[in-house]
Amino acid sequence: MMLIIYSIMGGIMIVAGVFMLTGRGSFMIAGYNNMPQSEKEKYDEKALCRFIGKIIIPLGILMIMAGIDRFTQSWGFWPVWATLFVGLLVLAVVYPNTGNRFRK
Repeated sequence: MMLIIYSIMGGIMIVAGVFMLTGRGSFMIAGYNNMPQSEKEKYDEKALCRFIGKIIIPLGILMIMAGIDRFTQSWGFWPVWATLFVGLLVLAVVYPNTGNRFRK
């Protein structure tokens, strides 16, 4: 059952990531979707969406791989998946918030 849940969640993340890579998923970015239009115009929306898509796709793949690892009950790679997952999340928070990377 857990493999199915992990796979569905990972699949949804991969589909969302592919949608973000097209540059049209800005409404799914927390914080950005609530900005006034005058603030949104200061950011490169397509570049921001592509970056988030590039983060979400590996997170979805890691979610599926962690589900497979948990299904086989080997637990051998669980710390690896968890570390990579947290590392990508830290990258997703730190990289866009330093250096005005997505400003026009």
